[in-house]
Amino acid sequence: MKKFYITFIALITVSILSYAQNAEGIDGKTKGFTKQAGYFNTYWDDKTGRLLLEINKLNQEFLYVESMPAGVGSNDLGLDRGQLGDTKIVKFVKSGPKILLIQPNYDYRAVSNNADERRSVEEAFAQSVIWGFKAEAIDGDRILIDMTPFLMRDSHQLSASLARSGQGAYRADESRSAIYMGNTKSFPYNTEMEATITLAGSASGREIGTVTPDASFVTVRMHHSFIQLPDAQYKPRAFDPRSGFFSTDYMDFATAIDQPIVKRLINRHRLEKKDPGAAISEAVKPIIYYVDRGAPEPVRSALLEGAAWWNQAFEAAGYKNAFQVKLLPEDADPMDIRYNIIQWVHRSSRGWSYGSSVTDPRTGEIIKGQVSLGSLRDRQDFLIAEGLVQPYVDGKPVSDKMLKLAVARLRQLAAHEVGHTLGLYHNYVASTNKRASVMDYPPPTVSVKADGTIDLSDAYTAEIGSWDKRAIIYGYADLTQSKDDGQALKAIIAETLKQGEIFIADADSRPAGSAHPKAHLWDSGTDAADELNRLMVLRKQVINNFSENAIRQDAPMATIEEVLVPAYLIHRYQVEAASKVLGGLYYTYAIKNDGQQVTRMVPAAQQWKAFDALMKTITPDALALPEALIAKIPPRPVGYPRTRELFKSRTGLTFDPIGAAESAASTTLSFMLQPQRAARLVEYHARNAALPSLEQVLDKMIAQTWKVTPTADYKGELQRMVNNQMLKQLLGLAASTQAPESVRSIALLKIDELKSLMQIQQRGTNSLQRANALFCLSQIKQFEDNPDKFQLTQPLVMPDGSPIGMGDETECPAR
Repeated sequence: MKKFYITFIALITVSILSYAQNAEGIDGKTKGFTKQAGYFNTYWDDKTGRLLLEINKLNQEFLYVESMPAGVGSNDLGLDRGQLGDTKIVKFVKSGPKILLIQPNYDYRAVSNNADERRSVEEAFAQSVIWGFKAEAIDGDRILIDMTPFLMRDSHQLSASLARSGQGAYRADESRSAIYMGNTKSFPYNTEMEATITLAGSASGREIGTVTPDASFVTVRMHHSFIQLPDAQYKPRAFDPRSGFFSTDYMDFATAIDQPIVKRLINRHRLEKKDPGAAISEAVKPIIYYVDRGAPEPVRSALLEGAAWWNQAFEAAGYKNAFQVKLLPEDADPMDIRYNIIQWVHRSSRGWSYGSSVTDPRTGEIIKGQVSLGSLRDRQDFLIAEGLVQPYVDGKPVSDKMLKLAVARLRQLAAHEVGHTLGLYHNYVASTNKRASVMDYPPPTVSVKADGTIDLSDAYTAEIGSWDKRAIIYGYADLTQSKDDGQALKAIIAETLKQGEIFIADADSRPAGSAHPKAHLWDSGTDAADELNRLMVLRKQVINNFSENAIRQDAPMATIEEVLVPAYLIHRYQVEAASKVLGGLYYTYAIKNDGQQVTRMVPAAQQWKAFDALMKTITPDALALPEALIAKIPPRPVGYPRTRELFKSRTGLTFDPIGAAESAASTTLSFMLQPQRAARLVEYHARNAALPSLEQVLDKMIAQTWKVTPTADYKGELQRMVNNQMLKQLLGLAASTQAPESVRSIALLKIDELKSLMQIQQRGTNSLQRANALFCLSQIKQFEDNPDKFQLTQPLVMPDGSPIGMGDETECPAR
């Protein structure tokens, strides 16, 4: 009985305390706390380290964005300062003492005035409860909740990212985490909250150890933005696959049965003319981007200038000063939603830059642009120029060409990434149309003057492109004077096509087996084969003249290799571009009756020209380095370890010129004999006998490799290496499950023919040729004995490509 009374009294006491706590109200509960008034009021309790949030907007939707203002610093791990997470529409919903943060499902909607119709869709698809809170105090329609647990979690999913990349098992450690009040602020239209988060764990990967003082504890900052939704005055604009814009897509179940149920809207900033009837007008509210104050000169000026190129496109769309770029004010907070930001991001290794956006999932309206530019970008371009210019001649002043090239690239890079935050995709066909878009990936345009010197004066464009102007006209032209927006947009596209502007995006350009002969990354010139031939002539001159003049006076001689890599491989991206001509297909994102040619197979003459250009890149003359240059590259000294930026080696510590050649030759051969490309050669020849067949291509490749007698010197070793790489690619093609049987059978036939040739060579008098034939026959036998389990020795790969030299972004991601 006594136990019962004790329990009863305890329950009464708890109830009284709970009532007193609630009766205390929000003002009493937060007495002595630091209050920040804004979109949501916040209260900081310095004694307990808690951050409380006042809700006065129950059942009202707003935007939630999580981001990472202080990152890990590794391009490989992809966890950068300023990285944005997903943009979600959420709302607080009360259920008894619980407050739920709910994310409605905007992928499925009923855009209708009928409430029952809307409800039927809402109830058909799952929603997500992001978090659950307990009310700390309630004052009428004001509710106080504790945000601390919500903010102290691994909201950016770093643990999962580190685990996927093999860096170890981590979890958020609350004892080593805390609210970061430096970036916890509330503004009229957004509330910003931040926490210092420490992930504790056991490191198992190399990369995490290179960017943390103690890899057992990875400390970053994670940010949370609650943002007021834009008003209903924004007018969404229809997506067109020819326009070059990203899209926001959803299913509208209120759509009439004779209309498409999937709705597509382009992503763009809100922009309106002050005077819609004027041909040129100022904007009601211009789009302004702000450059990170942490960017040093001359980087800062280059970013300001390059990003501002977009005003040229907005002028073409009928605006005056509608796009502006300024230095971020000293008292401005870059997390404030009012600021579109261009930030300068540091990493331990060079890496991608990218443009992201906070976008309203309902309409596609871009609310904030966030550009992140890798700070090692300019140094890589400087390195490229050092190899081309060879500027460090004893007794002579150092040329400023390297700095000019690096700064010119930064201008183009700033324009490119800002373009993504304006809503634009990459346009990888633009480089073949007089560099028509900054949204392509540009290689430096390098030429040779009449006196034999390298000319970098036109390395990169200095203005916005013709395609970019047409894209901005589609996305931002003021249509308020138009009687029919749909017809007005069709007219804009029709004029774009009339001007010869074409758009081809990532999915048709990045894959190694892609088919469009003009859509590629880092290529140049109107004809891929012609440009490859031109680059090979330039490359030969650069390599023949390469010397210690490529490195500074106090640099170890071994560092010549660092500058040699991008010079020796200056053709690497053009090789990939030219390979797409083989079995290539011209095509457009044609719309019914828009007048565009839908598809056209690449003519035979163009394919064979590309074939010849590609084969020239793997001749011993093309692959060989001058003996005088090889002799100047010693093993790496203490303090200068080998890195992934250097050629791979099969000779231990010494520089391996045959290994360097192997990486280049095997890359060319792998592109030429890519399974999907081989399948198209078979198909297109079957449909048009005038086009090259796979068998014809392989016969020519064998004639120019295995049927060439190697010389008894360095170039002979290069020839044997190329022959062996050719055999490996053939064996790989025959074993490929990606290739159709028609391709695999032809590959087997050619392997059998090569086998007969090798048997003849095995009986010859040249011991090196006999030895090589014997080894290759053993490889073929291994394949024949167990083709399903056959494993070839992998060729040496090139030093890291994108973003090496001419690269800077990720797969795009670039939104």
